[in-house]
Amino acid sequence: MPWYDLPLDQLREYRTSTVEPAGLDDWWRGKVQQARDVAQAPRPVRYREDLYQSIEVHDTQFSGAGGDLIRAWYLRPANATGRTPHLVKFIGYGGGRSLPNDHLMLPALGYGLLVMDTRGQGGRWSPGATGDSPAGGGVAGPENSTVMTRGIASPETYYYTRLFTDAVLAVDAVRALAGPDAPLGVTGVSQGGGLAIATAALHGDAIRVCHADVPFLCDFQRAITLAPKPPYTEIPEFLDRNVDLIDAALDTLRYVDCALLARRVTASTLVSVGLMDITCPPSTVFAAYNEIPATDKEIAVFPYSGHDSYPSHVERQLAHLREHLPAAG
Repeated sequence: MPWYDLPLDQLREYRTSTVEPAGLDDWWRGKVQQARDVAQAPRPVRYREDLYQSIEVHDTQFSGAGGDLIRAWYLRPANATGRTPHLVKFIGYGGGRSLPNDHLMLPALGYGLLVMDTRGQGGRWSPGATGDSPAGGGVAGPENSTVMTRGIASPETYYYTRLFTDAVLAVDAVRALAGPDAPLGVTGVSQGGGLAIATAALHGDAIRVCHADVPFLCDFQRAITLAPKPPYTEIPEFLDRNVDLIDAALDTLRYVDCALLARRVTASTLVSVGLMDITCPPSTVFAAYNEIPATDKEIAVFPYSGHDSYPSHVERQLAHLREHLPAAG
């Protein structure tokens, strides 16, 4: 794949042209508060003590949007205390929380970790366990689904409104499980990277570190006219046959655009981008990164890479964690 987007010097200056909805902060505060008003305490159940001994693993449920129960894995070192730093990990598009053995690195290095399952996904490259709510069609379990246009006619009914709310309440769940003094971070790749940015924005100063690899869900209105492959292409394909919904859909997307929400991120942030990424065009990633007001932010640019999590980037992330969210030992 050639370099098809803006040159790097222009990417570093690029800003989204999408106008932020009036009252966006109040709207999101209302959505999150509605979910908190009906939330139940997290329900952790110890999982496979015979396999996981130096690391505690809990099969957990917590309340998300609308009070829906969201599945998660909660992993922590066996010697964890109320000051052990914790991260919430979000999953890429189509995947679910998988099994605990896919998430052992950070707990092995002294961090607590809550891996949020993704409602209504988990039917493609990693298994999930959580259905979407009745508002999304009443699905009881994971799906091999395409969700980019589910409820897109209104921000009140849009799928990503529910998913962003789940992500914010996942941080609430970690606070309840780890203790109120545990330092917190968020992390994810692709869709997970977008959710990390959104959560760092909507949870404000509670989040100390944000790792967002090749983030999805950024600068929608450019992405859907530039990306040549799914998931962004789900939206223009839908609007091609539903032209009466174009204005409503574009308005809805403004409420969940991480390039707009990024303006609220205060966490120490590390982003990655591949300049040959045809899933999440580089300009859309820079659109979010360039809006982050945090003075402590970095972007790792991979000139000849596409849409991936880069093994060479992991140690840079670990060093960033050790500096900004240090674990004992």
